[in-house]
Amino acid sequence: MGDFFASLVKSRSGLFGFVLLTLLVLVAIFAPLLGLASPIRGDLLARLSPPTWTGPFNPGPHPLGTDEVGRDVLSRIVHGSRLTLMIAATAVVLGGVVGTLLGIAAGFYGGIVDRVLMRLVDIQLALPLMLLALLVVAALGPSFNNLIIVLALTSWIRYARIIRGQVLSLREREFVQSAHAIGASTVRIMLRHILPNVLTPALVVATLELARIIIMDAALSFLGLGVQPPSPSWGRMLADGRVYISTAWWIVTFPGLTILLTVLSVNLLGDWLRDYFDPKLRTSR
Repeated sequence: MGDFFASLVKSRSGLFGFVLLTLLVLVAIFAPLLGLASPIRGDLLARLSPPTWTGPFNPGPHPLGTDEVGRDVLSRIVHGSRLTLMIAATAVVLGGVVGTLLGIAAGFYGGIVDRVLMRLVDIQLALPLMLLALLVVAALGPSFNNLIIVLALTSWIRYARIIRGQVLSLREREFVQSAHAIGASTVRIMLRHILPNVLTPALVVATLELARIIIMDAALSFLGLGVQPPSPSWGRMLADGRVYISTAWWIVTFPGLTILLTVLSVNLLGDWLRDYFDPKLRTSR
């Protein structure tokens, strides 16, 4: 653990991504304790109020302004982060578990199991993921649970393909052959001996998938197929504020910056994790 953080501190980009993502997660967790205005209650008398710092300094209840119905932009961003990060994290975990297990099965068994699973991966990769997500959400209906299922459905294929490649080499290693020789069951070999050795690449894929899923969640919400009103979401804020972009720029600017910073932090942390767990790069360092 000490080597992990020592290496992280040496990487400016990795440390920046880690600190920024940690702050975003902490803000999302403790959002109810921050004393912000209600994210769903509007005030028509304060609609389209600009950020308090854009004019003469006058501390007020809306530091990032209000939207078209007088809802506090900062509060909606903060509370929207709770839904966005919860959806993205759950989808990443579900997609990771399913993809990792299927990848292990494909690589370990080979034969017909490998061919069937990899053809399913090829078929899904041939479909535009956004189109697939739109079709599934349109068929199941927009809801919190359906959104998680759709995002996980578009995520498992990357885990499966990468983990399969790792297992193809691991199954010929001496420790796996020794487990076969002493009569260990197939399930025990896969879970006890192979799974721990593929968790590292799965973790790296998970960080990169997290960034992609956050963007896809925002895109579906922008199209009205994600989190439904009155619950706040970053994509919905962009959709509602796009008609006011020339007169009330803050409605779309701050949610857009939040998405940018969140995805940037996850990508920077994911790039560092990939380098950290790469044995060739660790040897060179």
